[in-house]
Amino acid sequence: MHRRRLLSGAAALTASASLLPSLAGTAHAVPRAASAGLPPRAEITAVLRRVADQWIGAHTDPGDNGWANATFFSGLLALQRLTNSDRYLAYARGWAEKHAYGLNGGVTTRHADNHNAGQAYLDLYEREPEERKLTAIETSLHRMVYEDQPDKNDDWWWDDALHMAMPPFARMGALRKDPQYWAKLYALYDHTKRIEGGPGLYDPATGLWYRDKRFLPGGIASPTGKPVVWSRGNGWVAGGHVKTLKALPPGERHTAEYRDTLTRLVRAVAGVQRGDGFWNVNLADAAHLPGPETSGTSFFLYGTSYAIGAGLVDRPTYLPVAARAWNGLVTTAVHHDGFLGYVQNVGDRPESSQPVTYDSTANFGVGAFLLAGTELARLARY
Repeated sequence: MHRRRLLSGAAALTASASLLPSLAGTAHAVPRAASAGLPPRAEITAVLRRVADQWIGAHTDPGDNGWANATFFSGLLALQRLTNSDRYLAYARGWAEKHAYGLNGGVTTRHADNHNAGQAYLDLYEREPEERKLTAIETSLHRMVYEDQPDKNDDWWWDDALHMAMPPFARMGALRKDPQYWAKLYALYDHTKRIEGGPGLYDPATGLWYRDKRFLPGGIASPTGKPVVWSRGNGWVAGGHVKTLKALPPGERHTAEYRDTLTRLVRAVAGVQRGDGFWNVNLADAAHLPGPETSGTSFFLYGTSYAIGAGLVDRPTYLPVAARAWNGLVTTAVHHDGFLGYVQNVGDRPESSQPVTYDSTANFGVGAFLLAGTELARLARY
């Protein structure tokens, strides 16, 4: 018996061949092929409720307001919007009240991880508007835009930061009708994408991202000498773009670039999806820790589902990608009681927090799963 560790179309790959040579034409040995059929919305929602309820039942203390737990609450509040559950709203409200809607590091923080809690605070504000809920996140972002070295744009030096901090800037700009938040968002984003590490963390030839400058060509490689293109790192990027696009108006000057970047990422990962519906922790090396992994897969499902619904990619081609991911997650990672397994815990590369097992879980992995399933449910029939 495992011991649970409870820790808080394919043609699009052509452009990715230079970065992902190891996966071109490679069949990964998998235990079970995932179905490409999309379940009805009620069935998807029932699984989401089971996973959320299991986590809440096992965590009567809602926990800290760090980036990992904030990702869980982002997912829970997405599910709350889908289901209108009073229980989920009360649990999230209790968490935010426990922390007085504050941020790790206080309002002077510039660190993207510390801004992630602001996403849930904004969700709670939209549900029950009270200005005190936004005091900390707004003050912190306002300082970066207007007061504290407003020309400094090198804060987001790792790709995870795009998920943590892009959405609060986008949403605050929309809420306050102040495009300076959007300008600052793009300046920070552009540095990460094109300047950080010299060439930037984005590879325009493939549409994928390196986690940070250590993994750029000539840096850290897999044990067989192939590139390290971390699944969850790219998943964070996908999630950040989805949430940002949900907040920005279509006419904002950089919306088109965000849409194009997400579209290219979704197309690229579709070409390296495994037969069981998952993605490898290293997208560029199928032999590098090849077991199933839930968090990166969930974020790719989130990005793909949004891209389908927003018309960024062709539904007949990409809906089977999303369905295989969902069905693989449900049949392989979701336990009968709703416990979510095969989550790679905190780290910065495929080797982090290994081994990833049936009983490996984490709050941010559950949050990613809830985000993904909630977005997929919108594509399903009743």
